[in-house]
Amino acid sequence: MPQNGTVFRPSVLTLIGIPGLESVQFWIGIPFCTMYIIALFGNSLLLVIIKTEHSLHEPMYVFLAMLGATDIVLSTCILPKMLGIFWFHLSKIYFDACLLQMWLIHTFQAIESGILLAMALDRYVAICDPLRHATIFTHQLLTQIAVGVTLRAALLAAPCLILIKCQLKFYRTTVVSHSYCEHMAIVKLAAEDVRINKIYGLFVAFSILGLDIIFITLSYIRIFITVFNLPQKEARLKAFNTCIAHILVFLEFYLLAFFSFFTHRFGSHIPSYIHILLSNLYLLVPPLLNPIVYGVKTKQIRDGMFKIFYHKDPS
Repeated sequence: MPQNGTVFRPSVLTLIGIPGLESVQFWIGIPFCTMYIIALFGNSLLLVIIKTEHSLHEPMYVFLAMLGATDIVLSTCILPKMLGIFWFHLSKIYFDACLLQMWLIHTFQAIESGILLAMALDRYVAICDPLRHATIFTHQLLTQIAVGVTLRAALLAAPCLILIKCQLKFYRTTVVSHSYCEHMAIVKLAAEDVRINKIYGLFVAFSILGLDIIFITLSYIRIFITVFNLPQKEARLKAFNTCIAHILVFLEFYLLAFFSFFTHRFGSHIPSYIHILLSNLYLLVPPLLNPIVYGVKTKQIRDGMFKIFYHKDPS
């Protein structure tokens, strides 16, 4: 039912950026822009190295290329508009464009989670059942994983968009207290019952991030048991070293994800600008750190980088 002061299906929303920090948003945009440029360069370089080096056309590096491409798209979904708000006061966004941004962000977050799960399973088979690794992780399976991860993310995120578009008609305000179009930030604008939206949002979060983190954790527990049972110390170190980069990326992504998720929904005593900054860092830090972590910890990536910049082997 309409209420006094409500807006019926607004065509335009206003993103205010970081509530409480509007006066310093210009300066916050500088490190954010720097992070974005480094993320774009690092992930693009990673994709070029993996594409040009035939020795890197293995499942682990194919998944890494998928992760790099996802990071580029994910950061590009939010940064240009966010910098427009911070630097040029371009806070207006069409309602449908806002919903599209929301769907793209949550879809590619879920794709990234699925790729991390696939990488963990790849390491699990490579270390725990190495003789069968090549026969299990074929190019056909890699394609099926890529399609499956993408479809799972897109289809589970779509009802969030549909529920907002079709169910919610009246809004208390058109001002979104966020720097990008996040699901709960839009839902909270509604002047109607939003329990279904909240429940479905929690369902998606736990059915994707929750299940993925459980399977990834179980995979690494099994990997550690296998590694520590290896008879030779050198073999243990070599096996463990292949997992370090994965573990660092896994921890960085999921710790930020769950911290952002729970503070946004249950941290009512936490200032809103902390919520927004955490949400922004959750989307910006993984694309920034992933290529750096893999570049530092993976010799094949380092060698490929030397070939590109120095046109010769580092050896």
